[in-house]
Amino acid sequence: MPTDRPTIIAPSLLPANASRFGEEAISIAEAGADRLHWDVMDGVFVPNLTLGPWIVADVAPLVDIPSEAHLMVADPDLLAPEYAKAGCSTIIVHAEAVTHLHRSLAAIGDLGVGAGVSLNPSTPPEAIEHVLDLVSHVLVMTVNPGFGGQRYIATMEPKVATIRQWIVDRGLDVDIEVDGGIGAATVGAAARAGANVFVAGSAVFSHPDGRAAAIAEIRGGADRESHPA
Repeated sequence: MPTDRPTIIAPSLLPANASRFGEEAISIAEAGADRLHWDVMDGVFVPNLTLGPWIVADVAPLVDIPSEAHLMVADPDLLAPEYAKAGCSTIIVHAEAVTHLHRSLAAIGDLGVGAGVSLNPSTPPEAIEHVLDLVSHVLVMTVNPGFGGQRYIATMEPKVATIRQWIVDRGLDVDIEVDGGIGAATVGAAARAGANVFVAGSAVFSHPDGRAAAIAEIRGGADRESHPA
């Protein structure tokens, strides 16, 4: 079900040149992004290793848009405070990575930042049904986490629609974010299902007409579905 919530484009810096993270973040902000998405991977929860909080702490102050940390790690309870201190306004943890999800999300809220919860493709929406009152974001993975450039999994759209319906029925102030394979060709279907925050990496960094064109295309595709004229 489409939503009237604002469309938010949060490019992932995973494809960025790591030797120039600051310049890359500034470029993304100037291209029209609403938020920076930091993919944090530990080589345990997912088969990849990315970045620590000190990088976010150095880069986040360079731009005037917020940062969010997507913790694809085996122990998010340990790392969440570090990314909050680094300047992230939202910390997203995986339902699959914590034993006591309610406690973990409440602890993030106590840090003074937005708490988000993420679901892998094989995880049913019922895993987060009873913590929606604790979060500002639900992140539905539309690929299996760990690597950029994967193909969008369209069968995640009913999951998005189910969660959006729960949010509407309960009158909650919660964004639904999708991450994985998002680009001009896929964003419309995700928006139609009820997503309003869109993480895009490869589609932004590899667009032949540049990053501003990529962000404008993704935003336009989402708006046509969720905010039709």
